[in-house]
Amino acid sequence: MSQRATILTLTRAVEALSEASSLKGLFHKHQAGAPLPSGQRLQEIVEISRSILFPGFYGKATLHLSTLEYHIGVNVQRLHALLSEQIHAGLCFAGDQDKSQEEQSEERRHAADIATTLIERMPAIRQVLATDVEAAYNGDPAAESYGEIISCYPVIKALTNYRLAHELHLLGVPLIPRMMTELAHSETGIDIHPAATIGHHFTIDHGTGVVIGATCIIGNHVKLYQGVTLGAKSFPLDEHGNPIKGIPRHPILEDHVVVYSNATILGRITIGEGCVVGANIWVTEDMEPNTKKVKKV
Repeated sequence: MSQRATILTLTRAVEALSEASSLKGLFHKHQAGAPLPSGQRLQEIVEISRSILFPGFYGKATLHLSTLEYHIGVNVQRLHALLSEQIHAGLCFAGDQDKSQEEQSEERRHAADIATTLIERMPAIRQVLATDVEAAYNGDPAAESYGEIISCYPVIKALTNYRLAHELHLLGVPLIPRMMTELAHSETGIDIHPAATIGHHFTIDHGTGVVIGATCIIGNHVKLYQGVTLGAKSFPLDEHGNPIKGIPRHPILEDHVVVYSNATILGRITIGEGCVVGANIWVTEDMEPNTKKVKKV
């Protein structure tokens, strides 16, 4: 192809890619002064948060108890700045693109307030993550220490992202919580929607391939194995044939439930307290408390 023909071909491609009719729902109009969400910044937020929640296990600094408060203080200050920026970006991305300067300033203040509230909740987040570490340790005979669980087990990385993202979801932050859990999904193979509700002492053995849907409710002392899906059975449609959003469509797992590898539990059903769901099982109906469902050989 000649140089002239190449230029003409590329020009036509540019024109086609810029055609407004091809961009419906695929183009985000940026407003001056409104930051865009950044995956790189969110990854930094995750790394700083992990170093605050599990000091000495994450982060670059060599910590001693005498300098711990200083290091956490420095990290909290940096975290607040990054969170404020990214929460503001999420609010801008999801909201009206034509805001006045005064409205933008108010939105920035609101983002900073949300960041402050999340950091205020981090001691409670650490407490529940400590129960998750305990559950992972007690649930795996191969684990030799809590330190091994925190450093090596993908479930702790995924749950740290999830529990932070869930709080942001509860605080009404759009987009950013989902991006944070998707970072964990990419890192660990564990896909937890930030809107899901998960109790304390939760663990996932191995972890790869687990899916937990947005409207799942999971109780305390629940254990899943790799490949488990807690999903939706079907999507009811409205009169126009579009899926109806915002309705409960994922399972409820009560306390002390164990679900073994590659089990699939679908729909708004309840798996009662103390139930055991065997490997490679398909469950679409309620299970009474303290019952088992296994695949017969």
